[in-house]
Amino acid sequence: MKTSLRNLLITAVLMAVGFVLPFLTGQIPSIGNMLSPLHLPVFICGLCCGWQWGAILGAVLPLARSLVFGMPPLFPTATAMAFEMAAYGALAGVFYGLLLKVCAAKGHVPALYGALIAAMIGGRLVHGTAMAVCMGLSGSGYTLQAFLTADFVNAWPGMILHLLLAPPVTLALERARLSAHPALTVRG
Repeated sequence: MKTSLRNLLITAVLMAVGFVLPFLTGQIPSIGNMLSPLHLPVFICGLCCGWQWGAILGAVLPLARSLVFGMPPLFPTATAMAFEMAAYGALAGVFYGLLLKVCAAKGHVPALYGALIAAMIGGRLVHGTAMAVCMGLSGSGYTLQAFLTADFVNAWPGMILHLLLAPPVTLALERARLSAHPALTVRG
């Protein structure tokens, strides 16, 4: 119960952060699209709370933000982002748990970066698939070039930002014993 409550509280705080963070870049949409500030709390949630909580936050955050603020637009953007970000949160949590076991002797840092990179790749593949389905439903097409441009070429500043911020925040939460990822053992 204590772990579930902690995960719920951390997820709620990260949901609030996810609501506010895009306002920092909201006046310049092209910067916001490149930095992807909405993704950061989801990565941190998956790393700190595990795949279930990361997936829930990832699925809910873009849809809730779209309904409350109208940004991102509900269809197709927020809808595709819900799938993408659910994958980010789930994959970050799953890979972190697996890599903590594999990298136990090397510490948490290699596991954090490995999980984050794997989640970034997997989430972007899910986003491309979701956009192709959404665009197909609306009678439009989503080309491979559009996918590569949106999810990799234009997204590299956000990837770097996430690699710079998510691991130190996660480590700080672990040191403060606020992280409740299931793979972490209780330290004495």
